Amino acid sequence: IAALQDPEVRQRLNQQGETLLLQKLLTRRFGPLPAWVEQRLQQASTQELELWAERILETGTLEGIFQ
Repeated sequence: IAALQDPEVRQRLNQQGETLLLQKLLTRRFGPLPAWVEQRLQQASTQELELWAERILETGTLEGIFQ
């Protein structure tokens, strides 16, 4: 519990949560995700995750989300 007070730990947990949520949304919209998408999600910054989440509403393809 003390670790949750560490800003780095909280940021990492927040980023993991964003990754999982985006993965869920993408899977629901596009079906099973290809390996390249999974890899991009795991390597993404918080800013990238937020940008891609917004693009889900604007584009109809996985490629369009990650361009």
